Amino acid sequence: MGGVDIYMPDFKLWDSQRSIRYLLARDYPDAARRVVKAMHEQVGELRVDENGLALCGEIVRHLVMPGLLDDAGEIVRWLASELSPDTYVNVMDQYYPAWKAKTEAKFSDINREIRESEFEQALAYAREAGLWRLDRRWRRVRPGSSSSRFPRRVKACRQVD
Repeated sequence: MGGVDIYMPDFKLWDSQRSIRYLLARDYPDAARRVVKAMHEQVGELRVDENGLALCGEIVRHLVMPGLLDDAGEIVRWLASELSPDTYVNVMDQYYPAWKAKTEAKFSDINREIRESEFEQALAYAREAGLWRLDRRWRRVRPGSSSSRFPRRVKACRQVD
């Protein structure tokens, strides 16, 4: 292992055309896949202690975007098949329109918060892909939202001398 114990990359978009439009980066999806995979090869799945404290591994964050559920589905399927179904994924519903998304008409399709149904569909895609370590703790507070649990205990990380 290298000098990093925990990586927490973001993976927002799968489609290169959407990446050009929203991020001005055509190669974002390819770069994200390369980096997320390289991080996983270095530290593996997230490992936690008996209290749920992260010891080492990778936590992949995915921000669910309004109307872009195809991207969410592709990302979680890739994570499960190319990395591992044991990949720890923080599925986030915190998107809100700001700056150009809020002020420019060409971004009107993302000028809204995500719907609860979109968030639930992103989680369903993840479960269908075989992912089970889905972190929902950092959600916006919503009436009726379910509580989260820490993932099952997995093998310990290397010992630091």
